Amino acid sequence: MTTVTLGRTGITVNKNGFGALPIQRISKEEAAKLLRKAYDSGITLFDTARAYTDSEEKIGYALSDVRDHIYITTKTAAKNADKFWKDLETSLSLLKTDHVDVYQFHNPSFCPKPGDGTGLYEAMEEAKKQGKIRFIGITNHSLAVAKEAIESGLYDTLQFPFCYLCSDKDLEQVAACKEHNMGFIAMKSLSGGLITNSAAAYAFAAQYDNVLPIWGVQREHELDEFISYIENPPVMTDEIRALIESDRKQLYGSFCRACGYCMPCPVGIEINTCARMSLLLRRSPSETHLSPEGQAKMMKIKDCLHCNSCASKCPYGLNTPELLARNLKDYEEILAGKEITPTNF
Repeated sequence: MTTVTLGRTGITVNKNGFGALPIQRISKEEAAKLLRKAYDSGITLFDTARAYTDSEEKIGYALSDVRDHIYITTKTAAKNADKFWKDLETSLSLLKTDHVDVYQFHNPSFCPKPGDGTGLYEAMEEAKKQGKIRFIGITNHSLAVAKEAIESGLYDTLQFPFCYLCSDKDLEQVAACKEHNMGFIAMKSLSGGLITNSAAAYAFAAQYDNVLPIWGVQREHELDEFISYIENPPVMTDEIRALIESDRKQLYGSFCRACGYCMPCPVGIEINTCARMSLLLRRSPSETHLSPEGQAKMMKIKDCLHCNSCASKCPYGLNTPELLARNLKDYEEILAGKEITPTNF
């Protein structure tokens, strides 16, 4: 079994964290079955967030009786101390626990610090003093905020997108976390579904001994893949290396990561799906994408106001309206039965 330790927290788990965002989309009993199977198979870290609707409740329902044998990381998107305390108490209640192992600021636009006027970091310190949290973490999509958090010495963990489509600057973040003895939790290790070979994704992450990938799981067959890697972890081979290189040529650059921080759209465009539809159709063909419902979703792009609200909120600096227009053009050509030339999105 390959394990990873989250820096100075000392939390050591196998290199498979359970990302509990997708279990919002399934029933309570279906979620409980997945969570319990994950635990019974050796997965012991479960990551969720107050913003993930009923995800925390489902974890509490499924795993409260084994609470002492698992690690729970959750998040607050609070912008002030009052909301922080409300979120924390709600999370504790739903998770059926008296403490959170790592409590994370959820993608803040700045790096919370003592004395910054928000009272957020001071609330974290008080919650830790009270024993309601064990360690302080931060999640982000901004390299600048992540870098500041690492260098501040205030955080025990960083959760950041990391997969084999990453940039050199992303790799620098991983190295910096290791240097500062800070845990690195990797989200988006499958790039929101664009990476379709989980063994390649695992083998890439396995090269970095301080990286803990959390896999977003919604279906049992997905979970089974990651469970199989506990005893038989994929390693980098020439075949996997070639696959990664091919994917990087096709995907690296200005493509939508589906993080959703551009949402909501004032005219109801599902940006985090529509802005990458061309790639989704090439890499994971699905009849639902081309169904009448899927077509109606894509045609909403024609209602775009070009207000640039989405672009201003994109943590990757993408020209989102342009991406939407390009994806709509490709989509209409696919509907017309035309072959489209792969484009670097």
